[in-house]
Amino acid sequence: MNTPAYIGLMSGTSMDGIDAVLVSFLPNELKIHATYSLPYTDTLRQRLTRACLNQATPDEIGELDHELGELFSQTALGVMDEAGVSAGEVTAIGSHGQTLRHQPSGKSPFTLQIGDPNIIAERTGVTTIADFRRRDLAAGGQGAPLVPAFHQSYFSTPAEARCIINIGGIANITWLPGRPQEPALGFDTGPGNALIDAWSHNQTGRLFDDDGHWARTGEINESLLEDMLSDAYFGRPAPKSTGKERFNISWVETVVARHPDVAPADIQCTLVELTARTIAMQLPEADQLKLFICGGGARNSFLLERLQNAAPAARIETTQVLGLDPQWVEGVAFAWLAMRTLGHEPGNLPAVTGASGDRILGAIYQA
Repeated sequence: MNTPAYIGLMSGTSMDGIDAVLVSFLPNELKIHATYSLPYTDTLRQRLTRACLNQATPDEIGELDHELGELFSQTALGVMDEAGVSAGEVTAIGSHGQTLRHQPSGKSPFTLQIGDPNIIAERTGVTTIADFRRRDLAAGGQGAPLVPAFHQSYFSTPAEARCIINIGGIANITWLPGRPQEPALGFDTGPGNALIDAWSHNQTGRLFDDDGHWARTGEINESLLEDMLSDAYFGRPAPKSTGKERFNISWVETVVARHPDVAPADIQCTLVELTARTIAMQLPEADQLKLFICGGGARNSFLLERLQNAAPAARIETTQVLGLDPQWVEGVAFAWLAMRTLGHEPGNLPAVTGASGDRILGAIYQA
């Protein structure tokens, strides 16, 4: 391989599996050499969900940390095999890990990602960078979202203002104003696919509502929606970040219990509307708003239709039109963050996370 190559490993709040991207960063462009995904088993997903809800012992969390270290390693080896490259041809792996808890506010802020990077470095023979969030947290930041720094590097242009919207389990936006004197901004807007998927699984046994087919059969219940929108998180000013420790099936059931006559399909439809409206109502004000979607939500046409309805003046497309498949944006971002760490360059945006300054992120685990 003629140019340095990095692997990005990403498992988001949807907790459906691990994505790996092998990528090189060239002047003014990037090149994806291969991609690979390893889905989680139903049993593992259930164990992770229990851990996220504080229903796991320290022993169980330790075992999950080890098991996920092995799975992240397998995913990295899988993408190397897809590309036909050896460990010696990969400069580093950037591993986000699997978030179990994210509590950036309060007396003792913390964020917890598992997937032991020692195991990744040992099994792959590639230097691994992980634990990206906690240095930003130590500097007074939210530790999230981190991908806006990559969004700014790859998607920003002085030709126009752009808003990158990542809809994973949690949704976040990055505002790229297009003017060098103005900083990029970003924050978590609230639930993305997390509640949609959780209700689908709770009611139908399906892990997700494919393309929003079930939600389309229902109707938006405005009373239920207003109750959901009353959650204090949505009105909180940035910087802010959240996760499944707040927006989960228990959250849905608590609100739904106050509206006992709403049909399950109507609840599903209303949850889609919740994601769309909470994104739309937190968008920046701009004359010509251009939204570019990435993450799993980019594959839900009903969600995108509702987002367009909630933001009628915006032009909505996916990041594919900007040259990067929406499925792989976050994986590429953590490869990029690994490159920044090795280059002794900061990986956070203090205007986004609220940290007291630029920080080099992540811990290095040598091959």
